Amino acid sequence: MIALHKKIVVDEMGNPTEVIIPYEEFLELEEILGLDLENEVKEHLKQAKYDRETNKKEAYIDLDEI
Repeated sequence: MIALHKKIVVDEMGNPTEVIIPYEEFLELEEILGLDLENEVKEHLKQAKYDRETNKKEAYIDLDEI
């Protein structure tokens, strides 16, 4: 589990408006959420999701082939 060391920025009324976290923790979050993936990888993942949802079995690779 990731620990966030955050600073909360508030407006004049005391309402939270922003959160500041250390850069290293930001990078870790980005990786966990997959936000650091290249566009080509994102497209492959979208296609795999579509294949799975539409039960397109010919798109699957048999484990013995790997």
